[in-house]
Amino acid sequence: MANSSKNRRKVHVEGIGRKAELLMRGFMRLPLVNRWHPWLKESKTDMRWLPINQDIDMPGDAPMPVDLLHRLIDEASHRVIMDYCGCRKGWKCKDYPHEIGCLLMGDSALEAQRFPFREVGPEEAHEHVRKAVAAGLVPIVGKARADNFIFKIKDRHRLLTVCFCCECCCVTRFASYAPLQYLEPTFTVLDGISVTVDADKCKGCGKCVKRCYIGAVEVDGRKATISEYCRACGRCAITCPTGAIEVKITDPDFLEKAHEQIRSYVQYD
Repeated sequence: MANSSKNRRKVHVEGIGRKAELLMRGFMRLPLVNRWHPWLKESKTDMRWLPINQDIDMPGDAPMPVDLLHRLIDEASHRVIMDYCGCRKGWKCKDYPHEIGCLLMGDSALEAQRFPFREVGPEEAHEHVRKAVAAGLVPIVGKARADNFIFKIKDRHRLLTVCFCCECCCVTRFASYAPLQYLEPTFTVLDGISVTVDADKCKGCGKCVKRCYIGAVEVDGRKATISEYCRACGRCAITCPTGAIEVKITDPDFLEKAHEQIRSYVQYD
């Protein structure tokens, strides 16, 4: 990846203590760390962004990506909402609400520790999602092995995590430390989704670059370009002032495929 993109990723770690930054960066660059550490093994972690853009180009009457989350809520045996987002509160986020915490689902959700939470019914969980989306927070859903450590829950493959992430804290802040090739197998792209730039509409303002947590957007020759590292979260499209960036889903069965994949590695109902 170009050095300029690597440098841009540093923007998202400004403000962290120098010692903590060096420790995390050093850990992520240990030989074979992605093979032996459970947080980075694809058999332990599989998370997918569900873009919230209202203007996603969809095939026919296919459902919006966030509809997958509502389906999971209806199927879950238990639903737990954290009282606040530990990441936004810890990093003192000034742009997004701290009180919108993670949504955990499945039997293991009730075993959560360290953070205060409440068990809720389907309707309150649906409302929590709507509130998060209205605040501009992009949900990421799946099995996150790191959350078993964070919430002190034994990994029995019975915990489904939904984080509502801003681009400056949460999963996105952690991703700033990890080599991009480590994120490829664990933060997978939703089936049948693509993010493209209309060169005729793009003015090269660079606002999309600042919103990309993974450094997948560059302005080259006064036009934005998107690399293969794009995780299709849709933040760049939301912020583009000219509507030059388009999020498109080409596979009408994307929701069923994503649903089947999630059910294959975590039991939450």
